[in-house]
Amino acid sequence: MTDFKDVISESLKKEIEDMTVEDIKSLIEVPPNKEMGDYAFPCFKLAKIFRKSPNLIAEEMAQKIETTDSITKVINLGGYVNFFVNKDELAKKVIRQVLSEKEHYGKSDTGKGKNVIVEFSSPNIAKPFHIGHIRTTVIGNALYKIYESQGYNTIRINHLGDYGTQFGKLIVAYKLWGDREVIEKNPIQELLKLYVRFHEEAEEKPEMEDEAREWFSKLENEDEEAKELWQWFRDESLKEFQRVYDLLDIEFDSLAGESFYSDKMPAVIEELKEKGLLQESKGAMIVDLEDENLPPALIQKKDGSTLYITRDITAGIYRKKTYDFYKCIYVVGSQQILHFDQYFAVIKKMGYPWYKDLIHVPFGMVALEEGTLSTRRGRVVFLEDVLNQAAEKTKEIILEKNPNAGDLDEISKDVGVGAVVFQELSNSRIKDYTFSWDRTLSFEGETGPYVQYTHARCCAVERKANEEITSDIDYTLLSDEDASDVLKVIETFNKSILLAMSKNEPHIVTRFVLDLAQAFNKFYHNSPILVDDPELRKARLALVEATRQTLENGLKLLGMKAPKQM
Repeated sequence: MTDFKDVISESLKKEIEDMTVEDIKSLIEVPPNKEMGDYAFPCFKLAKIFRKSPNLIAEEMAQKIETTDSITKVINLGGYVNFFVNKDELAKKVIRQVLSEKEHYGKSDTGKGKNVIVEFSSPNIAKPFHIGHIRTTVIGNALYKIYESQGYNTIRINHLGDYGTQFGKLIVAYKLWGDREVIEKNPIQELLKLYVRFHEEAEEKPEMEDEAREWFSKLENEDEEAKELWQWFRDESLKEFQRVYDLLDIEFDSLAGESFYSDKMPAVIEELKEKGLLQESKGAMIVDLEDENLPPALIQKKDGSTLYITRDITAGIYRKKTYDFYKCIYVVGSQQILHFDQYFAVIKKMGYPWYKDLIHVPFGMVALEEGTLSTRRGRVVFLEDVLNQAAEKTKEIILEKNPNAGDLDEISKDVGVGAVVFQELSNSRIKDYTFSWDRTLSFEGETGPYVQYTHARCCAVERKANEEITSDIDYTLLSDEDASDVLKVIETFNKSILLAMSKNEPHIVTRFVLDLAQAFNKFYHNSPILVDDPELRKARLALVEATRQTLENGLKLLGMKAPKQM
């Protein structure tokens, strides 16, 4: 099967002795518009080798490289050698590959034999699973699927926030004002009320903070009452969280949260002491990170209680021993950048070379239109409410447009939840943004429902055709501009996945499915598919199926469904 980049690389290699075919291939780009060709090779890096201007190098190469069955034209454009490919060959390569590989199209075994951990979601027990958690949850799930698609053995960890002084606060609040029966009817909302009330009362009575620290210390020391209350808070919270994960169709391989490491921390603290890294500072224990240009890492408070970083260090060591990971990825907000810098620096100081394999994937913050999210003040939007409302809104739209769309509840959930997920993944993850109901649930423009509708449109065409779709077709019938534009996008699928993986940026896959949907819809509007000519009909149906399959595979990577009708 023709790989145009291989053909181009081999032809360029004859003119560039100082570079390997692999290096040449890695530099080949897709030009910004089709008038410039299908592929381009930049000559700027060759200026030193040839001691000529990039433009002159490109001009000489374009004249020397001969056209072939695969490459029909070679030109020089501003320091680039630009190649035009045989459109029939392009159609044959893409259609045959997609129709033979089906749901495996886009996948590879690049990561075979390597373990990658993705830690994501990680809500706090006894606190709301709110809209602020959507980003870590869907970015992490997409990264898990992206790495898995490239052959990595990917482990999903939900590092639950189920430890810390907050539980001391909650225990104090529950003992003062709590009612077990009331809480069990509506756990998260009632526990949130207690948490908010604690902070309101503690402003007037600061001694409550000391009482909370005492209760957390009791929990660390295995006090029966503290443990029983903590376990109850955890169990009730997980029931609530599971409803959200069910809506998003997300599963985890491990729910080992902070508490899991409580009995493993003393050994790590001892190791830090033995390695001469632990120092006393005002009664607390720290690791000095001045040589890393970072503030000291506080490992243990003066009352003996541990901190988030202590648990992360312990978790990192445990995970390396348990999973021998190739990468351990933390999908956690950008406000924690300093924390991860300190944590990775401590692992480095401990002499572990795998500190380089710890990766923080930060993302921007979510704000509400009326102000910043704050659990302490009770200003939250529950994620479950967002997802359910999105499904209801979708149902109204589908009822208007297509009341006979089949299982309306299922389609509304898939499209509504997909709309929320797609919005979260449609921009660079690092950008802050303000959550807006109107924007999230819009079904116009570059949205999830637009891509899902394109998939449903492909399914509708195939249902109407009601015939076998095959790759045994006349490929010259798919060499027109609109068909070629669709095929060129489909061909870049694996490249887009690999780029998304290298940058830990799911929005690159989101952009890919949008580009494919837009290219296909242009083809659909300009090129009737179910025509009388049997050969043309067969060829265009093959392109419809290649598009449908690639859209389904792309949506799956984003954690979205591909509805057959809408």
